[in-house]
Amino acid sequence: MKLKTRLLITGITMTVLPAILTVMAFLGIGYYLTWSNQMSYGIDKFDYTMMSGTMQENAMRTQDIYEKVSGQVKENSAVLENLDFLQNLNEEAEHKSSYIIVRKDEEIYYAGNEVASEKIFLYLPEYGFEFPDPESGYYIHNMQKLIKQVDFTFTDGAEGSLFIVTMVVPLISKPLLIDMIVAIVCILTFTSLMLTRWILRSVVNPVAELNIAMQKIAEGNLDYRIPTDSSGEIEQLYKNYEDMRLRLKESTEEKIQTEKQNRELVSNISHDLKTPITAIKGYVEGIMDGVADTPEKMDKYIRTIYNKAIDMDRLINELTIYSKIDSNRIPYNFHRLNVAEYFGDCVEEVGLDLESKNIKLNYSNLVSPDTRIIADPEQMKRVINNIIGNSVKYMDKSQGVIDIRILDEVDSIRVEIEDNGKGIASKDLGNIFERFFRTDSSRNSSKGGSGIGLSIVKKIIEDHGGYIWATSKEGEGTCLHFVIRKYREVEKDEQNIDY
Repeated sequence: MKLKTRLLITGITMTVLPAILTVMAFLGIGYYLTWSNQMSYGIDKFDYTMMSGTMQENAMRTQDIYEKVSGQVKENSAVLENLDFLQNLNEEAEHKSSYIIVRKDEEIYYAGNEVASEKIFLYLPEYGFEFPDPESGYYIHNMQKLIKQVDFTFTDGAEGSLFIVTMVVPLISKPLLIDMIVAIVCILTFTSLMLTRWILRSVVNPVAELNIAMQKIAEGNLDYRIPTDSSGEIEQLYKNYEDMRLRLKESTEEKIQTEKQNRELVSNISHDLKTPITAIKGYVEGIMDGVADTPEKMDKYIRTIYNKAIDMDRLINELTIYSKIDSNRIPYNFHRLNVAEYFGDCVEEVGLDLESKNIKLNYSNLVSPDTRIIADPEQMKRVINNIIGNSVKYMDKSQGVIDIRILDEVDSIRVEIEDNGKGIASKDLGNIFERFFRTDSSRNSSKGGSGIGLSIVKKIIEDHGGYIWATSKEGEGTCLHFVIRKYREVEKDEQNIDY
């Protein structure tokens, strides 16, 4: 539920619920008071009009009965001696919370309510009592009765009086006032507690829980989750917190991993630079000390120094490429390349170097001569060199063999570079394209390498819209496969299509 809806419901509840409960309390208290008066005064029929009117309004309730009796006295007072007539008159009075008493001399001739009549009989006015206002009646305070009197004479000459007795409760009686005050206090307390509990459970508690969660994040605990079944803005707030927590956790883990990789990179580069630098220093000292005393030795020393300098340059280039990969800023200069010509040149270039290392290179191209791809020639050459360099690095056979195959895949070409080296364990095969992953954890100095060569290859291939994977058998060798989509000219009939 939305917070706006909760506030709306709270406002309506604070207004409507107390009003409803107050009305119910008033009716309940009124019913109790009427029942209490029925038990106390023996009135059989009793309505709420007794509690809701002024004294004048109470007097007016029986005005029609008073006028009826007064008229009957003027016409024929003998009718008032008829018990059936009196009974009918009393039934009419009962509907107005009243009853009839007829007095003959000093005795009760007729009583519409015998129990109540006996209690009030001694308080009834005398025959011929002069009322200040006969129509308003006479109020007996201690009995809470309003009396209207009509005098007449019986046929035998006895003095007779007909009394219309009405039960009167003041407009605001003390019991009603006290009970209503208590009821209203209870109603307001109940409403307040109910709304407070609802707001506490639906708003305050979730916000407090969120506050605890934010403190946990401030303390570095990014695994603290908020269990909740809330809805509306609170649910959205929790979802935003959870998204923030997951992103922070991911960012923190990535930062830790990056720092670890950077430390490992520095360690790898430092280790791999130390080897050629040590060799260069050794051969330079040999030249300075005159150890290279023949032209042949001098030439060998200088070539070794040159090769070690090339190794250092390769390591520095890898570090430069890694920094560009990390910031996603590898520069590309794409061209349409003829597959046969481009890979033929690459094979010819690397073949001379492999021959000097006693490694045989086999090359086969099974795609049509006019097949072309869109690629950056420099970065694609880096892919070939890195893969072949990796094969050379882990070659453990006296006669090494590397096979390069270009295969046709209808809309793509597939390049396979396979060696007969020591292979890769199946448990490591899925990790070889991760940065800094090395299967030679002991870091044999003869192997060297920063551990980022294949991750650079994967990045370049994916940036060309292709994909790469590896297959390997330990002791037999490894094959790397990558796929690049072909470049296809738009046909003339396609160019002429009307859209």
